[in-house]
Amino acid sequence: MLSAELVRSVLDSAPDAMIIIDPSGSVLFANHQITALFGYPPEKVVGHKVEMLLPERFRERHIGHRSKYAEGGRVRPMGIGLELFARREDGSEFPVEISLSPIHEGADLLIAAAIRDVTDRMRVERELKEARSEADRANLAKSRFLATASHDLRQPLQSLGLLNGTLRRFVSGADAVDALEQQELAIGAMSRLLNALLDISKLESGAVKPDVTDFHVAGLFEELRAEFAGLARSKGLHFTVEASPDSVHSDPSLVGQILRNLIANAIKYTHNGSVWLGCRRDSDAVRIDVRDSGIGIPKEQLNHIYDEFYQVGIATNSSRDGYGLGLSIVQRIVRLLDLRIDVQSQVGVGSTFSLILPVGAAAPGAVAPRPRQLPASPSPGIRQHVLLVEDDPGVRNATRIFLKGEGYRVTATASLAEAVQHVTESKDIDVIVSDYHLGGGATGTDVIAAIREIIGAATKAVLVTGDTSSVVRELRRDANLRITSKPINADEMLALIRELLAC
Repeated sequence: MLSAELVRSVLDSAPDAMIIIDPSGSVLFANHQITALFGYPPEKVVGHKVEMLLPERFRERHIGHRSKYAEGGRVRPMGIGLELFARREDGSEFPVEISLSPIHEGADLLIAAAIRDVTDRMRVERELKEARSEADRANLAKSRFLATASHDLRQPLQSLGLLNGTLRRFVSGADAVDALEQQELAIGAMSRLLNALLDISKLESGAVKPDVTDFHVAGLFEELRAEFAGLARSKGLHFTVEASPDSVHSDPSLVGQILRNLIANAIKYTHNGSVWLGCRRDSDAVRIDVRDSGIGIPKEQLNHIYDEFYQVGIATNSSRDGYGLGLSIVQRIVRLLDLRIDVQSQVGVGSTFSLILPVGAAAPGAVAPRPRQLPASPSPGIRQHVLLVEDDPGVRNATRIFLKGEGYRVTATASLAEAVQHVTESKDIDVIVSDYHLGGGATGTDVIAAIREIIGAATKAVLVTGDTSSVVRELRRDANLRITSKPINADEMLALIRELLAC
């Protein structure tokens, strides 16, 4: 049996202040750590009520808590979910953590309390909380900046693209046509660079949040077939998409962005032959391959292909086709989604990029239908009415000039209020073309909803946006609505309007 002296020695050696309390709340024992923590020598605590160690405002309430614990005491922390404070001999207060243990002494229940000063821990927790709040504020600020930059930088490109489209339809001189074609190429290059830089900025800032789900590869493959078939054909390449019944578990939008960059790269670096897209099941994973018969990548350059502005076989300061950002974006998205990408390549033979994804649990579904052919231009004499809603004067005027040049009647408005006022006075509207972000916090979806409330739910609308955030990706679609990103070129805008009006 342990001697009382040995027990006292063990308790005095404990790192925490230790006290033992009788049923009446009197302190029977206090170890030497009580002095370091409270300033009292043990003999000034023993024989006094334990409430002497508490701030006065807590003493009366503590008596009731102590009595309840004595009724059914068990080992547990004291004041779960509460901030506990103790009082030193000099009257100063400090935060504590207290653990209670019952000691059965004959018919009596004694209470052992271990008391620890948690001032430093609470300071660290408070600093971490403040740091997290600051980081959250910084991320929110970055997200707002990127959304604003994305919108504002795309606005002048949108104006340039539409004005270029307008001039191309009215100019006939060979030199002028050639100049406009070169201008169109420059606008396209600026658009691609802007999109790539904004994509990288959003990924670096943490503004992109994955929305992971199970989805079928087939639907995405059909989208990619429709999107890239024309580009491949224009280069004389065969673009083959192999059907697949597999489903995967990831973010479909971000996986699509990876594959678009890989396919665009494959087409760019393949001068003759083919580009192939397909996938195969590999135990508990699905491997999506983009294979080409292009120029290939030298072995010594494989470690650099994901670097920003790096292009195979092209010096950094030389003329270039593209900007070498596509694979850098691919790598960032792969890391964000916790996926894996492999590459195999042989110079003069071609390259294969493989994206490895976890298998999804989606039930078998129908393959997405191929997009139908866009209808031809309206018949001469049919002047359909477009309600244009755009708060940027430059984009509004460029769009109005372009659409009028194509034979449409155009009513140009700058706000939700102007658009609603016009429709209230004249319900003769065939299609709405609206920017997404408008002044006063209004959005294009607000415009479409308000006008449909006046002239009918089937009102056709094109929503044009420079915002590429998840908010836009999650907007509710319907058969009479098309959503497209700025800068949209003249031909694409016409195609969307004609498709809607032909429905």
